[in-house]
Amino acid sequence: MTQQAAVLGSPISHSLSPTLHRAAYVALGLDWVYTAIEVQEDELAAFVATLDSSWMGLSLTMPLKEVAFNVATEVDQVAKKVRSINTLLRTDNGWRGTNTDVFGIVQALSGVQVGDGLASAVILGAGATARSAVAALSQLNAKNVKVAARRPEQVQDLLALADEFGLNAQSLSWEPEAGALDAEVVISTLPGEAGAGWAQIAHQATGALLDAAYHPWPTPLAAHWSNTRIASGRDMLIWQAAEQVRLMTGLPAPVQAMRASLPVSSD
Repeated sequence: MTQQAAVLGSPISHSLSPTLHRAAYVALGLDWVYTAIEVQEDELAAFVATLDSSWMGLSLTMPLKEVAFNVATEVDQVAKKVRSINTLLRTDNGWRGTNTDVFGIVQALSGVQVGDGLASAVILGAGATARSAVAALSQLNAKNVKVAARRPEQVQDLLALADEFGLNAQSLSWEPEAGALDAEVVISTLPGEAGAGWAQIAHQATGALLDAAYHPWPTPLAAHWSNTRIASGRDMLIWQAAEQVRLMTGLPAPVQAMRASLPVSSD
């Protein structure tokens, strides 16, 4: 029986996950199939119920990362805390929900020399990716984090989550001010153009940047950043997919082969 996996979401036609996972299967010598399937929130449970034992795992993108809690028979602690499941793994008892976005952020940061014991970090935005960023910073033993976002209620939710993870968190004005980006790392979870206002002070930044956007690239923020210590959403995408491959197949992910499979530019 050919093993199967897929990425689900809506819209899904733009997803690079099939390219990454298929490249991994080729490198690993696996005769697996990986597809992209359009699935809406209210369709997820019914879709999963139709899957036979050949299905080993599902990658989830928007808008399914929260509704997946209704499908998973068990959920790991990090996914519970960040309220986001991006991976469903077949088990003997059903489907286990986990979150590889956190792993993707940690690895992307390591690629720009961000290591253990961060003294300071700034997060721009306060949605699902920002929640994963908080968990990633916790794994890196960060101490202090500041959060800036348009909606004050979202900021408060993220500050409460940061407190759960043992971080000292404060809110930061949404209006860019001199020195606001002075931190060992800035993680922007904003859509590309939404970070344009922060680009005007990007030349003052002292640390590394992880910009979760990657299309088009560079974003205004990345284009004006003060140094070359910049990781993109493309790096996050590769690493979170690599962890999914490892979890689904039980084999070490061929990260270089996966990286090489992507187009030179996503513009």
